[in-house]
Amino acid sequence: MTTLKTAGLRRRGLIMAGLALPSLARAQWAPPRQVRLVVPFTPGGGADTTARLFAPVMSSILGQPVVVENRGGAGGTIGAAEVARAAPDGTTLLCDAANQAVAPFIFRNLGFDYITAFTPISRVTVYPMIVVVKPDSPLQSFAGLIERAKAQPGRLTYSSSGNAVSNHIAAAVLAKRAGIELTHVPYRGGGPALQAVLAGDVDFGFATVASAAGLAQQGSVRALAASSAARIPALPEVPTIAELGYPGYDQTEWNAFYGPAGLPAAAVERVHAACVAALAEPGVQQRLATLGAIGLGTPPADFTAWLGRERGQMQALVREANISAD
Repeated sequence: MTTLKTAGLRRRGLIMAGLALPSLARAQWAPPRQVRLVVPFTPGGGADTTARLFAPVMSSILGQPVVVENRGGAGGTIGAAEVARAAPDGTTLLCDAANQAVAPFIFRNLGFDYITAFTPISRVTVYPMIVVVKPDSPLQSFAGLIERAKAQPGRLTYSSSGNAVSNHIAAAVLAKRAGIELTHVPYRGGGPALQAVLAGDVDFGFATVASAAGLAQQGSVRALAASSAARIPALPEVPTIAELGYPGYDQTEWNAFYGPAGLPAAAVERVHAACVAALAEPGVQQRLATLGAIGLGTPPADFTAWLGRERGQMQALVREANISAD
């Protein structure tokens, strides 16, 4: 059963979080006032779920209210710009998605550079995605979806949280692997993208388990396949795309915390410690497990190095798959 791999990753992530807890005692920095935690997407997606899970614990650790602010639109660049322009005093933070690794190679003329505008703090959660359709969709299976796409190039539509975000990338990679043409319909966040599937405005979508697992369990959407390398514990009956004929396919959403460029090292350490404390909370652990998510709490230096490698891979993927922001 492939769910064991995902469970092991979660356990290792929480062990990492536990090892980082002593940093909380060493870090004495505190924000001077209320903290804005900007989510660059509308409510209902993975980044929003992560931010709202973490904010209460972060508030208690930082000694100031942490207020989640949704600034959706333009593939996450509107909210990201808010943080890029903010003073590096720790009172404005960003909870962003995997588009952080892709955006530098997609978007132009933003007024800021994704690579230099932010201070990476911690990669905190990983969410598998599922291919979903509405319950009465004529697409009865993943194989049927691929067959329809091959028979009618460009006719099948899919929703995403915005241009160059993880579900856009996941579909673009699938299209390239399967030799099919799909039509991309971007929305302002995971919630609206999923609603478009439910309303029949698009044929299917890639949705995070955070937003869609409960709906799939209730029968409000039909899950055709999982995007991760391993099956999702919350939906163990749903096969992976890799199992269904595309070995090696592994596309997930991940969320991370950032501050503006120039955020002091003491602030970085303190916010990271707050993230780790959140991951150690039983309620947060239970909620992440229910969602099939993996908690990480990656230390700042490790996250910075990992993000650099990930951006290198994404730059090659963007070029190879001809992914654009249009």
